[in-house]
Amino acid sequence: MKFPDLTIADPKSTDAASGGPLRSVSVIPTDRVPLGDGGISGLEIREADAVAADAAAARLAAQVGEIEAEGNQMRSLNLAEEDLGRALVVIVDDRAAHGEDQALIGPLVGELLEEAGFHVDAVVAVESDEVEIRNALNTAVIGGVDLVISVGAVGVGGRDVAPEATEPLLDRKLSGIEEALRSSGLAAGAMDAGLSRGLAGISGQTIVVNLANSRAAVRDGMATITPMAKHLIASISEF
Repeated sequence: MKFPDLTIADPKSTDAASGGPLRSVSVIPTDRVPLGDGGISGLEIREADAVAADAAAARLAAQVGEIEAEGNQMRSLNLAEEDLGRALVVIVDDRAAHGEDQALIGPLVGELLEEAGFHVDAVVAVESDEVEIRNALNTAVIGGVDLVISVGAVGVGGRDVAPEATEPLLDRKLSGIEEALRSSGLAAGAMDAGLSRGLAGISGQTIVVNLANSRAAVRDGMATITPMAKHLIASISEF
């Protein structure tokens, strides 16, 4: 838009050249100001400046994209480093084996294992029978899982035979883990964990652990065993 020339009369103003009163001041529209005028032409945005700004913004966007891609790659690597291996859960319970009891112990163990960095192959339920328990554990060992957790049948009852089923499979016992599970269970108020006869050991390349079947015992037991599992798996893989 073009504006007409304006003249402002100010009798109180003084002309710097003559020393007398300033008779008039002319205001020149900005579209008629020469480009060399530093007072007004500096405010103008030239086309070349706009092109340069767009190019700078594009370069910044590209750099941001590269940074985000690098961050995603690093997060993926970190997740891969936390992948501790494969695991399998064996629930030892007569009712669960027949589908009569839908207790959430199995899913709870699976969830805790996945949070620790394991991939859970399966959660299976078997009767509290020595042969069935041993077969389930042995299948996990033959299948090459890194960790198998059995839950239940570790007390002093007549059908609590998980330790008896587990012992023949173990090449080496891990007595320190057994005691850690019992002591931490007692400290956490999980009486069944404190009185457990559950075993822990290594069968082939697989870590085998028996846990009691209460939710408190499972939570405390998983919190105890999972930090050790990474070191155990690394030690086993060296041989």
